[in-house]
Amino acid sequence: AAPILAAFQRRHPETAVVSTFDVESTKTVGLVTRIENEASTPRCDLFWNNEILHTQRLEHAGLLQSVSWDVPSNWPKPMRSPRGTWIAFAARARVLLVNRDLLPNRGDWPESVMELSDPKWQQKCAVALPLFGTTATHFTILQAKLGSERAAQWFRSVKQNAIVLSGNKQVAQAVSSGQVAMGLTDTDDALIEIDNGLPVAIVFPDQKSDQLGTLLIPNTLAVLKNCPHPRAARSLGNFLLSEDIEGRLAMGPSGNIPVRPGHAQDSRAAPPKTTRYMEVDFDKAAAEWESAAATLRTIYRGE
Repeated sequence: AAPILAAFQRRHPETAVVSTFDVESTKTVGLVTRIENEASTPRCDLFWNNEILHTQRLEHAGLLQSVSWDVPSNWPKPMRSPRGTWIAFAARARVLLVNRDLLPNRGDWPESVMELSDPKWQQKCAVALPLFGTTATHFTILQAKLGSERAAQWFRSVKQNAIVLSGNKQVAQAVSSGQVAMGLTDTDDALIEIDNGLPVAIVFPDQKSDQLGTLLIPNTLAVLKNCPHPRAARSLGNFLLSEDIEGRLAMGPSGNIPVRPGHAQDSRAAPPKTTRYMEVDFDKAAAEWESAAATLRTIYRGE
């Protein structure tokens, strides 16, 4: 983010960009909590977030303002709020990373996220603790898809079957080091291991017609209601939504997958053109957040 924000600053010297980043231990939750606590006197103008359900939570709380975003009219409907309060771009995919030394035969590679509960992968697969980060988002979306009872059963099976690690980075490292044969992670963490020349490969899961498809978790932009600098916030937001910036994010270390229809730049993560992506009602999924979080705390921490 830093060099991209610096590029905006150079083009708009009259606007001072002051960045505040979250820390890895709290993921996005820390900044969301701060925004909630500052609701009566907002300090944040523009929230650039890579975990969409937390943006939705802010929308549900009435903390975002409607914006006329400078994007094409055919921007995908799931990637924008019907109320104009947020817009999504530059997505990461939730993927399975496999160790090619441990699984040299492609026919042995997992095909579905649901295999994390399959006894054949007992202690040979890994998942991040699903209380924070994109794994919490992913599991919440799965609860919205599967229903509370079926999802809770799967959550318990995954805990019993998989090695649970602190984050997606640790999952990717466990796969690349051979500690496990496969794990669930994000494309950006998977790319780090590939860039380091380690024997891993990305699987875009759930591609069969009776499966859910690969989950995309996009970045989102939102302008805070009653923020001190709304015009500057909209200007920066529309800069970040531009074709050029989404292309930079696709080519950059994270290998984000462009949301803009017909974008010429492919993601560095190289998803196949035929990849089926999960259809997600992010609004419905956000409504499941508190319920899913409580279930996951009970299962994974005994709370």
